[in-house]
Order: sequence, then structure tokens, then C-alpha cells
Amino acid sequence: MDTVDAVVVGAGPNGLAAAITLARAGLEVVVYEGAGTVGGGARTEELTLPGFWHDPCSAVHPLGAGSPVLRSWPLERHGLSWVQPPLALAHPFPDGSAAILDRSVTTTAAALGEDQRAYLRLLRPYLGRWDELAPDLLRAPLGGLPRHPLLLARFGLTGLAPADALASYFRGEHARGLLAGLAAHVTAPLTSPATGAVALMFALAAHDVGWPFPAGGSQALSDAMASLLTSLGGTIRTGHPVHDLAGLPRARAYLFDTSPEQLAAIAGSRLPPRHAARLRRYRHGPGVFKVDYALSGPVPWTAAACRRAGTVHLGSSRDDISAALRSVRRGSAPPRPFLITAQPSLFDPARAPAGSHVFWVYCQVPNGWRPDHTVAIEAQIERFAPGFRDLVLARTITAPAAVAARNPNNVGGDIAAGRCDRFRLIFRPTLAPVPYATPDRSLYLCSAATPPGPGVHGMCGYHAATTALRRVFGK
Repeated sequence: MDTVDAVVVGAGPNGLAAAITLARAGLEVVVYEGAGTVGGGARTEELTLPGFWHDPCSAVHPLGAGSPVLRSWPLERHGLSWVQPPLALAHPFPDGSAAILDRSVTTTAAALGEDQRAYLRLLRPYLGRWDELAPDLLRAPLGGLPRHPLLLARFGLTGLAPADALASYFRGEHARGLLAGLAAHVTAPLTSPATGAVALMFALAAHDVGWPFPAGGSQALSDAMASLLTSLGGTIRTGHPVHDLAGLPRARAYLFDTSPEQLAAIAGSRLPPRHAARLRRYRHGPGVFKVDYALSGPVPWTAAACRRAGTVHLGSSRDDISAALRSVRRGSAPPRPFLITAQPSLFDPARAPAGSHVFWVYCQVPNGWRPDHTVAIEAQIERFAPGFRDLVLARTITAPAAVAARNPNNVGGDIAAGRCDRFRLIFRPTLAPVPYATPDRSLYLCSAATPPGPGVHGMCGYHAATTALRRVFGK
């Protein structure tokens, strides 16, 4: 086989980000992807009916729009455009009211009533400072001095608290429910450390960069990254699963946008047995149960704010959300699940035939959960949108096993690429100053199983690639 500078295994957003970073440094890079298209968790397909374009995994990308590395690249020249809904998020309540996340922090705070001032006090120290804070948050915590240590320290003093503790800032259920829903995007109980930081980060992103989605679907972001890579001279080979290093060209560096277990299996004897064993013991978190709908009309939300929001959270209170997450941790699917939903065709008509819509919804379930949870999901939707079932033209149900089959990184349906409780979101896959490196100087992990973890932001790939550039290529 030919010899190249670097090989990347996996063409998800992190793998593509790693390859682009290496190619921009002047290296010859080849990417191998087992699926027939690039994208990993950022794809778009006709899952239900012809003309209905669904995102099988990720759909809304606050961290993509706010990613320090993605924002620095000319992806718009390669076909990417962002759609910003009028509201980033709505969180309805059974009485027909709703908490909201608007680009305006004052509008958001005003909707929280008695907690208006508390919300402003919590967020104001960081507003307008996303470009300073994001690079320090979206990195390995032991990877050297932060650029803005005082700002990061102030954020950390608040954010390292569990979301349940952070909720004590507020008196009303609207603010507490909003905060709990934001924290529940990471697959950890609300009592877990640093879940407060997750909630704060998503709120700040809404105010500073929005919660947009790519026009045409998540595939558009992946395709733009692939186009940028090939314009830099990189090569992408899809439909080419990798089982061992012998099937790859010789290279000075190999970067893996895979699970830690896959890296250990592919690397074989190149890794010391003790390190390989640690990677094979990597612990995965809850799975997700997902349903994609083709609808004959928009979701009939009772709360008017939901009709203007790209994302809608469904959990009637902080206690209900917390109970759902505890149920998953104890090994059972919650009878009243907390749902994260997205309705992109309200704002991007190309996603569905005229007058019709696509609707995206998932909840957390135990890893590898087998039973069908659709009835519980639709009962929860009906609580906030009576008559929803009457609009369903078709549905595609994706249980954890199907999530894993679509993307091998999502072991047992775990879209967070590993457990996120007890600081596992911050220190992954092992506790190490440079978590992307392995004892073999030529092998690197660049997936969401490294800091800063899950989300379509490309930062795991970027940091792994810069590590390889320093250690292998002296750049």
C-alpha cells in the first residue's frame, strides 16, 4: 500500500475535524469510513416516507455553531448555512405556559417571572464572552493553562455543582424545569457533578450563538466538512470498514474516531496489554430510544411558544425530569420519559413535502434496552400536544440496538460515547493529561470518548490532531 502522513478511521464530525486539521498543516491525509456516506452522528436520510428528510442522530447544533474550530473554517463556502428558529427552545408545562430560551437574555428572563433577576445574575458574567469561554471549556481539563483562567474559574465555581444544586438559585418551577431540561442533554443524573455546567453552557450558547440546525439537515454540515477536506488535498474512502491496522496504508500517525474498545481491537498488539485492557473496560452510559415521524401538519402544541421553537423539551417539572433519569440509572425505562424533540421543517420547508413535517424525538433508556417504548413516548407528547397521534403519517422507531448498528461508536445506544456521571464527562477515556494519546506514539483517539465529549463540535478531533502534530510531526 501507499505510504501517507496520517490515516483517520471514522468520518464523523470529529474524524473529519482531525483530518482537516492535519491537512491544513500540509500533511497527506486519508480517511476511512465504514458506512457509505460521511457523517457518523450527523447524517440526514429519508427514514419514513419519500421526501421526508430526517436526522437519524443529531439534529440541532448549538455547539456546532459555537465551536471554536468549526467557526474558524470557511464551511459556508462549501455549502453550509445555518437556520436559526425564532426561539432556540421552549419548555412547556401542563397548564399551557412555557419557559423559553430566546436569543435575548432579557426576553428569556422575563418569561421566568419571579426568577427573572436570578436568571440574569446567573448568566450575566458570561454573556457576550462565548468566544473567550468556549475554547477553555471545550478542551482537556489537564491540557495546560487556560487562555482566560479567571473567567473559567468563575464559571467552574458555579458550573461544577450538580444541576439539582444549581436549581436552588430559583424559586419557581419554570426556571427549575428549564435548567433541569438543559442539564438532561448529558446522560447523567441531575445530582451528578458538572451537570450545572452543561445547563449553563447550553443557555449561554442560546444567547450568544443560538441553537441552529444546518439547512437541509445535519448531513449538510458533514458534507461541508468533507468538501473542505478534499479541497485541501485529503482523501475520503467510504464503504471501507477497518478491522485491523494491516488493512490500512503505512502512516506516521493513525487517529481513531471510534469507541475506545474499537481502537484496542484494531490496534491489536501495538498497544501494551494493560492500556488495551483499560480501553476495553471503558464504561458506557444510557442508551436512547428514538422515534422519527412524518406528520401531516405541525405538532398541535398547547403552549404557543412551542410553535416558534426549533427544540422542545417535554418534562412537566424538575422533579419529573429527575425521576425519569433516576429510573434509567436503576435499569428501567421511565413510564413518563423526559423527551428532547426537534421540529426543523417548521423553519426549513425543504425537509418535508408542502404542508407536511418531520418531527424528531428521543428519550433515555438503559443501555441495550430492548422493549418498545413508543407508547410511553407518544403519551408524553399528547400531554402537551393533544391530537398529535392523528397527524402521524409514518414513524421509524430506533431502539438502542438499532442506534448501535447505525453507528458502532454508540455502544448499546449510548450517543454520549461513554458514561457522563461522576466527572466521567470531563475525564475520559482514562484520567490522563493528554487523553488523546496512547503509549504507541503513532496511535491517537479522536472520538467523543475524549474531552470535551459528546456534541457535534469537532473539538475532540481537533485536539487529537494538534497532539499528533506536536508529537509526531513537530508542528
